[in-house]
Amino acid sequence: MTIAPNYENPPGVGAPFSAYSHVSCAGELIFVAGQCGIAEDNSVAGSDVRTQTIRAYDNVRTILESQGATLRHVVRFVSYLTSPDHVEDFYAAREEYFARHYPQQQYPPNTLLIVQGLVRKDLLVEIDATACWRKE
Repeated sequence: MTIAPNYENPPGVGAPFSAYSHVSCAGELIFVAGQCGIAEDNSVAGSDVRTQTIRAYDNVRTILESQGATLRHVVRFVSYLTSPDHVEDFYAAREEYFARHYPQQQYPPNTLLIVQGLVRKDLLVEIDATACWRKE
């Protein structure tokens, strides 16, 4: 059986920078495109890793909720930082965010990569997610 994916750009997050969608759903799987610390008007949420990380996770959460899912349905995160110097602040921001959204301390797997740069020079972190959720 072939499942045709559904693509959306839900409200509450900035418009995509180019020709792509913020989320695709295929069966029970939800794929969230990499989210940065970008506000709904596509302005950068802040110049520091902590602020951008919190906003990126908020964007992922907003997108998941638009599909009826929550952060608890995430089966994997992939995170990208533009410098190894940002790792400590990223970890601190993630721990702060996860303490609120994963009170049982059951965290999804996360791959963390250090990359040379992101799509805009003012962006320091990007987070994408894969979730599993059956819409009723």
